[in-house]
Amino acid sequence: MASKRERRNRGSREGPPIERAAWHRLAACTAAAAVLQMDGTLITVALPRAGHALSIGTHAQGLVLAIYFLAYALTLWLGGRLVDAVGSRQVGVVGLSLFALGAAIGALAGSAAVLIGSRVLQGIGAGLVSPAALAGAVAGFPPERRGTALGLWGAGSGMANLAGPLLGGALTVLIGWRADWWALVPLALVSGVAIWRLVPGRLQGERGPSVPIARSPVIAAATLVATVTFAVMIGTFFLAEQYLQDAAGYSPLGAAAALIIVALPVGLGAPLAGSLADRHGERLPAAMGFLLTALALLILGIPGVPLHGLPTLPLLLAVGLGLGLLFAPTSRAALNAAPIGSHGRVSALLSAGRLTGAGVGAALAGISLGSTVTAGSVHQALLGAAALCALLGLPAAMRMSRRGGERLRWNLAGDPVQLRRAGGVTQPGNEVQAVEVMQAHEAARLTRPS
Repeated sequence: MASKRERRNRGSREGPPIERAAWHRLAACTAAAAVLQMDGTLITVALPRAGHALSIGTHAQGLVLAIYFLAYALTLWLGGRLVDAVGSRQVGVVGLSLFALGAAIGALAGSAAVLIGSRVLQGIGAGLVSPAALAGAVAGFPPERRGTALGLWGAGSGMANLAGPLLGGALTVLIGWRADWWALVPLALVSGVAIWRLVPGRLQGERGPSVPIARSPVIAAATLVATVTFAVMIGTFFLAEQYLQDAAGYSPLGAAAALIIVALPVGLGAPLAGSLADRHGERLPAAMGFLLTALALLILGIPGVPLHGLPTLPLLLAVGLGLGLLFAPTSRAALNAAPIGSHGRVSALLSAGRLTGAGVGAALAGISLGSTVTAGSVHQALLGAAALCALLGLPAAMRMSRRGGERLRWNLAGDPVQLRRAGGVTQPGNEVQAVEVMQAHEAARLTRPS
C-alpha cells in the first residue's frame, strides 16, 4: 500500500498521467519526422549513381539536393499556419501524400528535369509534414512533461538521420539508385496512415489563445540553438564523409557505417536531455550539450590528433552525446513559450532554423576543405565548429529556461472546481478553457527572459 501511495503522490506532483493515446500519437508523428530525416541521407548516397545513369552533371546533382531544401523551407511557414488553422492530422496526411507521390515520380524519372521536379514536390510535402508532426507529437503532453516526449522524438529523428546513409548505401549497391526513392514511398504512406488513425482531427487547445512568437526571446534563443546544432552536426558529418572516403580510403558504405557510431550516443542523449529539461529546465542539458561537443571537436581539431580508427572512438561518442543533448531542450523551450494554438508556427520556425543551419554547415564545411581534402584542412574546420558551439551556441542556450517544469498548475486537474478557479473561469464544464487561460498566462511569462 505504501508503494501505491508514493506513486499517487509522485503522480500528483508531476501532473496527471499521460494517456496511452498520447504515446501512440507521439510514435506516429516521430515516424513521420524520421521519414523526412532519412530522405536527405538516402538521396545523398544514391545521387552519384543516379547522376551517372541519367547523365546529370555534378552541378545539376547539387540542384537536385538544393531544390528540395528550398521548396521545404518556402513551405514551412504556410504549413505552420495551416496546422494552427485546421489541425495536425489533415496537414500531415496531405504532406505525406505529396511526399510519397514525389518519391514515386523520382523513382520513375528518366531525365534531370523530371527528377528535379519530383524533388520540388517532395519538398512541398516535407514543409507541410514537419510542423504538423512536431505540433502533433507534443499536444497530448502537458508542458512539464514535454521534455520526455521530445527526447524520444529527438532520438528517433537522430537515429534516422544517421542510419539513412547505411540503408542508402545498401540499397544503391544491392538493387540500384531507384530503390532509394522507392523505399521512401511505403515509409511515407505508412506514416500517413498512422497519423490519420492516431492523431485526432482537432487536438485539444489547437484553437486556443495565441501569442506574438516573433517577439519571444525564448523562441528566438531556441531557434538559434537549433540552427547552430544542425550547422555543427551536418558540417561535421560532411567533413567526416569527405575525409574518410577521399583521404582515409573508406568505401561509401564503410564511411556511412563509421558514422553510425555517432548515432548510438545521439539516441541515448536525446531522452536523457528530455528528462533533465523536465526536472531542471532547458538551460542545463543544452549547456552541457554544447560544452561536451565543443570540447570533443576542439581535441579533434588539434593538429596531429588521429581522425579515424580506434583513437577517435571516444571523441566521436562524445560528439554524438553532446549533439543528442541539444534536440529535446530546444523544442521544449520554444513550444513551452507559446500555447498550443501557436505550436504550428513555432514548429515551422524551429524547422526553418534547422534547415538554415544544415545549409550553412554544409557550405562552410565545403569551403573549409577547398579543392583537396587533407587532415590539416579537416583539423582547421573542426576547430571552427568548436568555436561556433562555444561562442554562439552556448550563449543562446543560456537564454533558455533555468527552471524545472513549467507546470501550469496541472496538479489541479483532478479537482474541476480548483482548476476553474485557478484559470479564472467560473462556469462548470469549462475546465479546458481554464487550462487555455493558464497556458496563455504562462506563455506570456516565458516570453520574458529568465
